[in-house]
Amino acid sequence: MAGGGSLSLGRDIAIDLGTANTLVYVKGEGVVLNEPSTAAVDSRTGQLVAVGFEAKRMWGRAPQNIRLVRPLKDGVIADFDVCEKMLRFFIQKVHTSKWNKPRMIICVPSEITGVEKRAVQDAAEFAGARRPVYIIEEPMAAAIGAGLPVHLPSANLIVDIGGGTTEVAVISMGGIVTAHSARVAGDELNDAIVSMFRKEFSLEIGENTAEEVKLQLGSAWPLAEELTADVGGRDVTSGLPRTQVITSEDVRAALDESVGTIVAAIKTTLERTPPELAADIIGHGLVLSGGGALLAGLCERVTYETGIHAYLAPEPLYSVVLGCGLTLDNIEAMKGLTTQTSFD
Repeated sequence: MAGGGSLSLGRDIAIDLGTANTLVYVKGEGVVLNEPSTAAVDSRTGQLVAVGFEAKRMWGRAPQNIRLVRPLKDGVIADFDVCEKMLRFFIQKVHTSKWNKPRMIICVPSEITGVEKRAVQDAAEFAGARRPVYIIEEPMAAAIGAGLPVHLPSANLIVDIGGGTTEVAVISMGGIVTAHSARVAGDELNDAIVSMFRKEFSLEIGENTAEEVKLQLGSAWPLAEELTADVGGRDVTSGLPRTQVITSEDVRAALDESVGTIVAAIKTTLERTPPELAADIIGHGLVLSGGGALLAGLCERVTYETGIHAYLAPEPLYSVVLGCGLTLDNIEAMKGLTTQTSFD
């Protein structure tokens, strides 16, 4: 789905500006870009050297003068200058017109502050968006993208597990009734794996390796057939390269605390839910979306811990950006779900 190309003038754009990945939806085209939210900057000149996949491939391999930056942390902008440049790069990749500014909608975490929200809107405007820039909260976008009937007077529980945050929300009648955000998600799972290798096996591994281990061996519930793999890294004591055999049980134990925090966020949201809506959720189940939802056995773990059937959204990785796109396609009907630049 990743890519770009010459598109017609004035196309509307929806962006899932995530901590780990940025996805772009163009009206009439669908999802046209999915790249890591990573930039490589020359520390001597301040110029961008690479963005997205090209920058991520440089992680742990770049020379000293190249600074690798992930401009978002925990779902909010941590480096405004680099974020604006990265966003401009992605927008220009899919919107080639220099004369027509695209109308844009961007999703943000549910517990974002007004200052953080304004930073996202400013970054979009500086990167070439037409004013006003529309903002939609991530759980609402994820629910729409997962096909949930958000406008009906019955409750839907959405759990969006991204790179930096896990967003849990109960949605009814086109609004978020209660929400909870936990700063534990995909990145935290990677960090737990890095920590396990260092503590248990005295082996240093990189972030990209940790992510591969998570994808290949990670789980939240016992597997029907447990797995093993050889993982290479640097020995902490000798400093020399070494390979270590690990099992899926090792990785599951390393991820257990972080997965427990995600489950606790779901329970906290359920505890805050009015009784009538709680009854709806028991009947409907809860939906997991986002890249973190793809962790093997997570649905089983959440179902076991909460007593409520948990199931995956149809396209977990794309739920948020598809929800943004559907909102953009029907912006007049959906205006109640969004906010826009209203601080001037």
